[in-house]
Amino acid sequence: MKKETDIRHQDSICTNESRIQHRWYHLLKYLLVGIAFGIVFVKAEVISWFRIQEMFRLQSFHMYGVIGSAVVTGMISVWIIKKFNIKTIYGEQISIAPKKFSKGQIYGGLIFGFGWAITGACPGPLFAQIGTGAVAVVITLLSAVMGTWVYGYFRDKLPH
Repeated sequence: MKKETDIRHQDSICTNESRIQHRWYHLLKYLLVGIAFGIVFVKAEVISWFRIQEMFRLQSFHMYGVIGSAVVTGMISVWIIKKFNIKTIYGEQISIAPKKFSKGQIYGGLIFGFGWAITGACPGPLFAQIGTGAVAVVITLLSAVMGTWVYGYFRDKLPH
């Protein structure tokens, strides 16, 4: 069984948690970015159940293009952060922990993919879907929260 420090090391929030204490209104920037992302997701049809079903049926490149461009953007961003030792806007060091491959990632990815295909909803845009009036997605949101809780409960017993 792994030590607790090994398991906790996988949490990037623990590695990069800010030491700076801000007033409550500093959190509004996250709300504004979230609203902006929601609008972009709606306009780009990323939250569309039909687009998601097209992706899983291999009928359209739309979602693969969006996901692929996000992956490439993320790879370039991480490379730039490491190469130029970029710090946060408050001057704090950004630490990116090395990751090891585990067969649990395959199982988790399959479970995630099956859930995405069945519900037509990725956890990221759930709130945008609810905001557009797809109230049935609340069930998916509650299921995602419950799944996260179950994972947290059994985390120390799972292979990492």
